[in-house]
Amino acid sequence: MRVCVVGAGRMGLPVAVYMAASGADVVACDVDERVVASIAAGRPLFDDEPGLVEALAEVVAGGRLRASQDTTGSVRDADAVVVLVRMVTTSDGQPDYRNLDAATAAIGAGVRPGAVVCYETTLPVGDTRRRFAPALERASGMLAGADFHVCFSPERVSSGSVFADLRRYPKIVGGLTPECAEAGRRLYVEHLGGADVWELSSCEAAELTKVAETTYRDVNIALANEFARFADECAVDIGEVISAANSQPYSHIHTPGLGVGGHCIPVYPHFFMARATDARLVRTARRINEEMPAYAVTRLRSLLGTLDGCRVLVLGLSYRPNLRESSHSTCPDLVRALREAGSEVRVHDDLFGPDGVAAHGLPPGEIDDGWAEALVLHTAHGRYLRLTPAEVAGVRAVVDGRQALSRQVWEHGGVAFAGVGR
Repeated sequence: MRVCVVGAGRMGLPVAVYMAASGADVVACDVDERVVASIAAGRPLFDDEPGLVEALAEVVAGGRLRASQDTTGSVRDADAVVVLVRMVTTSDGQPDYRNLDAATAAIGAGVRPGAVVCYETTLPVGDTRRRFAPALERASGMLAGADFHVCFSPERVSSGSVFADLRRYPKIVGGLTPECAEAGRRLYVEHLGGADVWELSSCEAAELTKVAETTYRDVNIALANEFARFADECAVDIGEVISAANSQPYSHIHTPGLGVGGHCIPVYPHFFMARATDARLVRTARRINEEMPAYAVTRLRSLLGTLDGCRVLVLGLSYRPNLRESSHSTCPDLVRALREAGSEVRVHDDLFGPDGVAAHGLPPGEIDDGWAEALVLHTAHGRYLRLTPAEVAGVRAVVDGRQALSRQVWEHGGVAFAGVGR
């Protein structure tokens, strides 16, 4: 099968490589010349996705994967088109369609009769049928669902485990018509290496599946954060409470922390709210999670009394431990809240280095230069979990924002300690 993967970023490139390794003849399309050049050279722009560097080199050398900036030309030869162009939100939380609209127009100009176009980009419910299928029709002059197939199959993988997740999680497919869904099912049965493929009743059901599973996590984390803040009032360790509560099989409370980052969890609830305008619970949960960086400031103030002129080192820019990924990281929000409280702030993250931190508009700092009076753990990188008071001379207070540090280690070293729900 000839497959064109449109959008060769952190999600799209591993999918393209995975399909090429399964035997498909794949072209990875991207508008970014650097991305295309790196794929053609067999070297991805990011090297922290396990297995990707080796697998990409192999399929490129074997002629099973090529790269192109010419989406329309590549689609003309394709039996299947998989769309993984990232969609974000505007400043007011609404879906930003510009990149995906442009990609759809390019796909429609090249799609051929009988081909299947499968959107994997997470979408607000109804967009496959009401926005993108008509756009494909306008560009192609053909009828979606009759002359070519359109379906939706959400990507359900995470950075740092894409290949494992492709094998582990069922692939969800819904189509404009039953025939469209069947065409999508055949694509994934043939080229996802034995993963379960679940055919749902419609593309809307598949769209809501992804939005629901992601929004559930945001709401659950918000609930954990509410529990944690109350636990602080009660002088109770929320980690102990959550562990005990989750020993009952119907309780699945997540871990509280300084907000939610990443491509998915802080973004896709907005896609849900764009359609479900009366979604009060989801809206409240999003607000609770957005408030957590400011809550860290109250925890630090509870230890020091005042933060005026206090030198604070934030540990971690990434939104996930041990991964160089800053998408929707709450670190900038934390820095802003600390500054508003009167603190001087610097940020440390070995995965980005000082230049990478500065490139995000944040002041870089060092752990062992004696500058910091206080630490706030934003990201639970392995190095930070092994830190001791002796390595950060002069630090008087630590706020653990990720339920990850040892209270005993820090308090034994004479450092005041607080956490979120600790």
